[in-house]
Amino acid sequence: MGLTIVAMPAYNEEHSIARMVRGCKKHVDCVVVVDDGSSDRTAEIAAFEGAHVVRHLKNRGYGAALQTCFETARSLGATEMVIIDSDGQHDPEEIPKLLEPLGRGADLVIGSRFCNGNGRDIPAYRKVGMKVLDIATYLVGGINVTDSQSGFRAYGWRAIDCIRIDDEGMSAGSEILLHAKDNHLKVEEVGIHCRYDVKRGSTEHPVSHGIKVLLILLQDMELRRPLYYFTMPGTLLAAVGIGIGLELLRVFYHGGQLRA
Repeated sequence: MGLTIVAMPAYNEEHSIARMVRGCKKHVDCVVVVDDGSSDRTAEIAAFEGAHVVRHLKNRGYGAALQTCFETARSLGATEMVIIDSDGQHDPEEIPKLLEPLGRGADLVIGSRFCNGNGRDIPAYRKVGMKVLDIATYLVGGINVTDSQSGFRAYGWRAIDCIRIDDEGMSAGSEILLHAKDNHLKVEEVGIHCRYDVKRGSTEHPVSHGIKVLLILLQDMELRRPLYYFTMPGTLLAAVGIGIGLELLRVFYHGGQLRA
């Protein structure tokens, strides 16, 4: 029988880490906490609650913490891994919901805040930003999902083995989906709930986070889909030019004059 673990990146989460470790331990064989250079008692509390703690000496970013999650899963010989946020936004009781599709052959299961009618409580500006990133992820890698930025996911052994993250920032979530596409992994989504009233939540403003991720995705598009990357701006400029030309013809047809 394989080893199932939960791994959670954590940065200054002493207020929530004990509750999250205790909640996750009920559903898996081992809880891994990647302490990303916290200055508080996150690592100490996690270890006291029985978690396997891996520490970064300095804060390296969410993507770097995810890198360590995958590296630790491989070193432990894990066959299933759930990654969950440590700030309390996600409910550990939903872990079995994400693990179930792995038993049916899925390689990566995304806990989606939007599928099956979810998402009514999410602020509108977040919904717009998430949808833009979903579209960008689809254009870059052909991954059609409803929540490309979800931090609550489950990975089977094939995904654990082949996903190797390069980016150390917040775009790692999209990068993982591109790796999944490149390695022909089977991706599924299940509906989850997400709280936005937690004490801290994300350490980065959602707007700046979204812009950074979008810019990185556009850079990836240049390499992965150069036809889209160069054709889309050209098509947009051509449409503007045609529109201006048609307007000039309209003015001329009705006896108007062009102003210098």
